[in-house]
Amino acid sequence: MTAGNTGTKIAIVTGGSRGLGRNTVINLARRGVNSLFTYRANRAEADKVVSLVAEAGQKAIALPLDTGKVNTFDAFVEQVRKSLPELGAERFDFLVNNAGTSNHTPFEQTTEEELDGLYNVHFKGVFFLTQKLLPLINDGGRIVNISSGLTRVAFPGSGSYASMKGAVEVLTRYLAKELGPRKIAVNTVAPGAVATDFSGGMVRDNPEINRRVAEATALGRAGVPDDIGPMIASLLSEDNRWVNAQRIEVAGGMVI
Repeated sequence: MTAGNTGTKIAIVTGGSRGLGRNTVINLARRGVNSLFTYRANRAEADKVVSLVAEAGQKAIALPLDTGKVNTFDAFVEQVRKSLPELGAERFDFLVNNAGTSNHTPFEQTTEEELDGLYNVHFKGVFFLTQKLLPLINDGGRIVNISSGLTRVAFPGSGSYASMKGAVEVLTRYLAKELGPRKIAVNTVAPGAVATDFSGGMVRDNPEINRRVAEATALGRAGVPDDIGPMIASLLSEDNRWVNAQRIEVAGGMVI
């Protein structure tokens, strides 16, 4: 899928045991891509993803990682280095910075601890994990940073979360510029409201919220993981090799 490298491609996906990350890993497998993905605590769910990837004819390795703890990244990168040969390579091709936490605290009530937690996972973690993995990513590889439709449309209570995602969108453009000499393309994917367990399953499990999302969306429904994972897998493919430094919203036309 990447020019100049004809072997099986390898992706690293953070937060790959659930939600959009899980769907991305599975859809990459369907396109012939092996994955090394992270999970924070639920090993059982991670093992299920490994099995689903195997059913699709590919290989996946699950490694534990809290993306908010930068001081663990050196050890994690060493684990990645040791694990890659199990997937048939010394380096990898694609990085999807997906892992995240939600927050819906109104601005006036947001604590320093809450803001620091969001910063550590959504910006600092993305920044330094990407930096530390750069020596292992192939030239001509691709990076996708996951943002949110909330950077474009303001919903009260989401300001702290959306601000961190906004920072990631700016970082994406700078990475695209600075990694250009290595032919590494970097893009942002910004999902709209998706029915997963994110935010406590709010869109998936609350009929009123789901209805309001559907009414605000041109295509008339809330998103589902299968709307997002295939898109990310496609963006990483050779079909989209000339897409770079872009923010692509995948939201069915929400609030337009």
